[in-house]
Amino acid sequence: MTALARETTLQMLGRRIRSPAAWGETVDLFAILTVASLPWSTSLVAIFNAAFLVCMVPFLDVHAFMQSLKRPISAAPIALFLLALVGTLWSDAAWGARLYAVGPTVKLLVLPVLLYHFERSPRGHWVFLAFLASCAFLSVMSWLVAFYPHLSIKPGNVERGIFVKNYIDQSQEFTLCAVALAYPIVRVLRAKRYWLAALLTSLALSFFANMAFVVVSRTALVTVPIMLAVFALLHLNWRSVLIASAAIAAGALLAWQASPQLRKTADTFASDYSRYVEKGESTSAGLRLEFWRKSLGFFAEAPIRGHGTGSTRGLFEQVVTGNNDQASHAVIGNPHNQTLYVAVQWGIIGVVILYTIWFAHLWLFRGDGLANWIGLLVVAQNVFTSLFNSHLFDFHEGWMYVLGVGVAGGMVARVRREAPTPEEGRS
Repeated sequence: MTALARETTLQMLGRRIRSPAAWGETVDLFAILTVASLPWSTSLVAIFNAAFLVCMVPFLDVHAFMQSLKRPISAAPIALFLLALVGTLWSDAAWGARLYAVGPTVKLLVLPVLLYHFERSPRGHWVFLAFLASCAFLSVMSWLVAFYPHLSIKPGNVERGIFVKNYIDQSQEFTLCAVALAYPIVRVLRAKRYWLAALLTSLALSFFANMAFVVVSRTALVTVPIMLAVFALLHLNWRSVLIASAAIAAGALLAWQASPQLRKTADTFASDYSRYVEKGESTSAGLRLEFWRKSLGFFAEAPIRGHGTGSTRGLFEQVVTGNNDQASHAVIGNPHNQTLYVAVQWGIIGVVILYTIWFAHLWLFRGDGLANWIGLLVVAQNVFTSLFNSHLFDFHEGWMYVLGVGVAGGMVARVRREAPTPEEGRS
């Protein structure tokens, strides 16, 4: 390369580095890489997310960003993090346990940043497409591992159909993708774009087929019908609701008859409960019931501000009874219910903030459009699954919430900001 060419290249590179638009594209790229890596890796999510945040710094409009933090959709997540931080002051747990318990709330600080950025970026839809494509590829790998278990890269015991991570995370992803596709399917059908509708329908059915015939979590079995009902009530007329309900019922019956795996998963509900009630065994359902019963007692002891950050495990250790095979002997720092997780540590103050987060984000997505539907679905899924888990604070499901609400919320805010005012519309 000649000296002149080198100099020209460096000048062009310098102008691009100094360009706010170029930085915006780089930030978008790291957001896309973050969601694409979420189904596969925890380390890559942390790396790409850190890069996303660093690349926002050079051209961040500090005043506009600080103004955006005053909105409830941003302020409420920050408030929950601050409560967790302050809650370390009245906890009796060791300081290591207190600081460790603050960790799950840190991801909530990224949510306002995502809302701010994608209110200004036109590439939010690429983030959703990246997640869908990543989950579709994971579905293919899940089928392969179901038939060829040695292909799994998951350490330890190989779970059926699990290439990486676990069946709970995978079911959350596939459920979200399958139900989210209902909106674009209906839209393209109304536009009479039948080939595209057939393609999207096949993709949605592939996710459902994987959950029916390979592996599915019991939480997904409960939440899928609820999420489909939410879609039907919001976006279909009564005639379409009846037709869709009949089709879904027929499909569910066919899957039930054809899939021993699905019947086995559903049968564990009753068997786990009866073994816990009759013998006190530490079944999955029995453990949850035991955790909830004890957590309600802990909450009653300190209902206003709770026992403090990181106190849950120590409280369970104080009430251990029975032998190793019984649910009453289990010690845990996570009661497998988001409300109780918050209530034990931060009392009614924490519960009010938690429900403010959910309500503010549900209200944000009250309009029509794909971004509104995806955002509403992400929040609804988190609310329903958090009846049986602490998904807002789990790594995988927590990041699904932060990324989904942050990107979709920013897109919705962008559309509303660019929409003409009533006065402009009349001019």
